[in-house]
Amino acid sequence: MAEELGRERLEELLAALAEHLDGDWLILGGALVALWLEPRRVTEDIDLVSLAGSPEQRFQLMEFAATAGLSIEAVNSAADYFVRRVPGWQQEIEIFRLGPKARIYRPTPTLFLLVKIGRLSDQDLADCLAMIAKARKDDLQLDANRVIAALNDLPPAGEPAALRRQAALRQALAPGRGPRLPEPF
Repeated sequence: MAEELGRERLEELLAALAEHLDGDWLILGGALVALWLEPRRVTEDIDLVSLAGSPEQRFQLMEFAATAGLSIEAVNSAADYFVRRVPGWQQEIEIFRLGPKARIYRPTPTLFLLVKIGRLSDQDLADCLAMIAKARKDDLQLDANRVIAALNDLPPAGEPAALRRQAALRQALAPGRGPRLPEPF
């Protein structure tokens, strides 16, 4: 059974990752949510993507997992597929943590939502709503029009629950829902 990673353990792991890794990395998913958006969130893995995309860096990440006592599955670099499908993703990242030889970035709220909407499970929707709340609270840039356009471009959802989640996300992004989002909106 996979270890459940809460905020405290994730903080320890992220500090160790920043200390031991080389290069530029992007943290995504539930680990980012627990660390930045919702402290009660737990996850079973850390989605960490090498910006260089090199096999050496991926191997470095797996080596870190082994020496940190984590299962190899607890560090997940497969999210790079979803990130790299978003046009202009490189302009949608910001520094999150710095180490001696590593920089760990986080996605902007826009990129976070664009990566999450493809699957948009119940947990993804909760994470998206937490991100929207964070963007509003902290005046972070969120291009709601771009996210809504991407939602509109998704293949038709086959199940009613998926349609409800998409509708809930559209509603949360709509003008006048809670504090105003910064421009462009």
